Amino acid sequence: MVDAVVAAASGRCPGCETGSARVHSRYSRRLADTAISGRAVVLQLRVRRFFCPNSDCATKTFVEQVDGLTAKWARRTNQLASMLSSIGLALAGRAGSRLAVRLRVAASRDTLLRLVRALPDPPVEQLAVLGVDDFAIRRGHVYGTVVVDMQSHRPIEVLADRTAATLAAWLSERAGVEVVCRDRAGAYAEGIRAGAPDAIQVADRWHLWHNLAQAVDKTVVAERAALRPDPDATAAQTVPAVPIAVGQTGPLEGRLATRTQERHAMVRARIERGDSISAISRELGLDRKTVRRFARAGHGDQLLVEARARGSLLDPFKAYLHERLTAGCSDAAALTTEIIALGYRGSAKTVRRYIQPFREHLPPPPPIPAAPTVRQVTRWMTCRPDRLTSNEQRELKQVLARSRTLALTHRQVREFADIMGTRIGSGRLQPWITTVIGTGAPALRSFARGLGNDLDAVINGLSLPHSSGAVEGTVNRIKMLKRQMFGRAGLDLLRKRVLHPN
Repeated sequence: MVDAVVAAASGRCPGCETGSARVHSRYSRRLADTAISGRAVVLQLRVRRFFCPNSDCATKTFVEQVDGLTAKWARRTNQLASMLSSIGLALAGRAGSRLAVRLRVAASRDTLLRLVRALPDPPVEQLAVLGVDDFAIRRGHVYGTVVVDMQSHRPIEVLADRTAATLAAWLSERAGVEVVCRDRAGAYAEGIRAGAPDAIQVADRWHLWHNLAQAVDKTVVAERAALRPDPDATAAQTVPAVPIAVGQTGPLEGRLATRTQERHAMVRARIERGDSISAISRELGLDRKTVRRFARAGHGDQLLVEARARGSLLDPFKAYLHERLTAGCSDAAALTTEIIALGYRGSAKTVRRYIQPFREHLPPPPPIPAAPTVRQVTRWMTCRPDRLTSNEQRELKQVLARSRTLALTHRQVREFADIMGTRIGSGRLQPWITTVIGTGAPALRSFARGLGNDLDAVINGLSLPHSSGAVEGTVNRIKMLKRQMFGRAGLDLLRKRVLHPN
């Protein structure tokens, strides 16, 4: 306990700022203060109540305050209140309360949250360059918008939704906004046009590259048959006499090929006779989709090629099986048990069917290289070439040599990367879009058409130095704050913690 009195001879009215020395009464205030050497401190402060001499002032009496120490009706000193507010901003309720106890300060979680909510918003200066992006309040259901000053990299506002009307209303109250960085969301573009029509919109380069990578991923998925080595070449490198390569059929594949050819011939004959798809389906006992696929195929070999191009659950484990066959193990049951431990989800019959031809043609084949995954090829195509290893460059060249579509896509991706890296979007972006729409893969054409719908902002993003990097950093910080509060914080508390960096 520390006893203290105010040494000033007079006080100043908080209403009219008139000084007064006429004492109305005296009383003691108990104020909690920061701990000293691990001991809790309570300040017993003797204060006076004064009469206000100004007859026109609504305040008749007032209590003297000590600058930097006390506040009206406060039960703790300003220093302690500031410390608890900082703890609440950093750790929120429960964790902050535990830390306060260790610091010998009594403060419940509700007290900390109440202090955080009572903090005034930081002052906002003149805004010239802004960044906007959305964040999940409740993922998949409710989203908000964070606005960042791109010059100071400081968040200045958190909006309750991500609609164009809300953003336009907020921007209309702020004059002087010159540039707004955003992602490619249409709602933000519309809101900026309505709230700040003179501002330059800049599409973020990271989002542009991310959208391009998604288009490349879809293209690689569509061309995933080209990721596997050429079956003929693989067969030639392994066992020439094994009849399981494409174009050569083993016993089971021979029966499948014969049946497919016969069904195709029957369907084509009935199509030429004028029968409908439904009639053929009923007569042959086949599904309508199967009949339609047979009818569209000009030759039965097309259907066999499509069947062989599809992968199987065994593909990722074929290299391991070849290694074990080379080591002399040809027991299908044992091999199945081994690859199940590695993640295989198929049946033992599939393994037995695959290794049967190798049993009949000794010596067993040498191991074959595993095909790269879709994710790997996508990364190779969208990564800087100097960041690829020599093996990755070699495998990428092999994949591109097996697919003209992927080779063309790779060239177009490198052209877009050059436009982005050299910031020459104003001169080369439009020709690139035209070329891709005319010759590119379907997913890349869709990406190019999307750029055309937001052309001005995209050109600005590929020409100007502005970027939304600071906004993405703020969104990541919001995610951290939400996890820290187990996702249960209200928007008002989350907003205070976002606007008041520690």
